Amino acid sequence: MSAMSPHAVDRRLVVAISSRTLFDLDDSHTVFERAGVAAYADYQVAHENEPLAPGVAFPLVRKLLGLNQRAGKPLVEVILLSRNSSDTGLRVFNSIQHYGLDIVRAAFTGGAPPYTYIAPFEADLFLSANGDDVRRALAAGVAAAAILPSATGGDPDGPLRIAFDGDAVLFGDESERISQEQGIEAFHRHESEHVDQPLSGGPFRGFLAALHALQSQFPDDQPPIRTALVTARSAPAHKRVILTLREWGVRLDEAIFLGGRPKGPFLEAFAADIFFDDSGANIESARQFVASGHVPHGVSNPEQ
Repeated sequence: MSAMSPHAVDRRLVVAISSRTLFDLDDSHTVFERAGVAAYADYQVAHENEPLAPGVAFPLVRKLLGLNQRAGKPLVEVILLSRNSSDTGLRVFNSIQHYGLDIVRAAFTGGAPPYTYIAPFEADLFLSANGDDVRRALAAGVAAAAILPSATGGDPDGPLRIAFDGDAVLFGDESERISQEQGIEAFHRHESEHVDQPLSGGPFRGFLAALHALQSQFPDDQPPIRTALVTARSAPAHKRVILTLREWGVRLDEAIFLGGRPKGPFLEAFAADIFFDDSGANIESARQFVASGHVPHGVSNPEQ
């Protein structure tokens, strides 16, 4: 699904995830880097009946799939996309079965880039440890993030909590570009002059709309999903953000305008299960506290 496409209320939220974010594959990846593909394959086959330890995105996936049980119907689907072959990937599926995860669809590409299967699976979000795959997914119009080694925050028994940066993630990077090229005063002046003009959509606009549609499937007084905007913006630049979300018809449960303060402690206070940001510096702060995904998009990522 394109990141800018409307999301039908009756369609499942589809999240595609790599095996290296779902499970801890550091040991076997070390074998691959030191001894090559054949040694890696032998290692995985020899250990295929040993469950892999949970990876950084495992708690997020468990909560996503738990929404189906809460609703009593399939609202969320998780797809596994892996560079493993089907032979070496057997250990991954054995681990999925061991933990009782309801993941039944997968693509094992035998080393080829798996992002090409995102569109056929109609995924709303792609999470991977491979930065190249993430960049290609973003270029194809899919919300995508590179999951970095992070603390696994969040409340395992609480609602699913997802936090977003604003500019270059939910919104386009036009305003962020002005801030970086002309300074903060020019940024505030631009936002005040264009306050009634909605911001353009960024790569995660479609995923936010999908989450909003998913939230509508549950009673307002028992929300199993909470969303938050955690942005470096402050007054008066907050107003354009609020009016933009209103124009889109999308609700965020919380909005935190930090005026440049480090985001990590606030994400910990929100108990985010995952946070998405385009800034490498912000991700470095965030991942000390919660699972974090770098979105390599916009002016802060010129090499892309």
